[in-house]
Amino acid sequence: MGFLHVLSATLTWLDPGRTVIQGQPFDWGWGHPMGWMWGPIGIAMGMLMLLFWGAVIVGIVLGIRWLISQGKTSQSDSALEILRQRYARGEISKEEFEAKKRDLS
Repeated sequence: MGFLHVLSATLTWLDPGRTVIQGQPFDWGWGHPMGWMWGPIGIAMGMLMLLFWGAVIVGIVLGIRWLISQGKTSQSDSALEILRQRYARGEISKEEFEAKKRDLS
């Protein structure tokens, strides 16, 4: 096998749409087999791909935020609950309860 034959085979493998030996593009007869990708169908497929990956990314972000929020307890809710319990036990007056409730809100 000669050098030119190896080179020709390699170039044909790298660019199958062009016949290297003939030096002209291969005639598909009815156009390029992927020609429909540049029309409305291709644009719609591209948009659907963007929507899909956008939904995947948004889902991952929301999932991570949800997992992070599971470990946290709301301090304002727990403080308000303690305040309610103290008022219910009679440890603080209604005026103190209302004042502290405004401070927490």
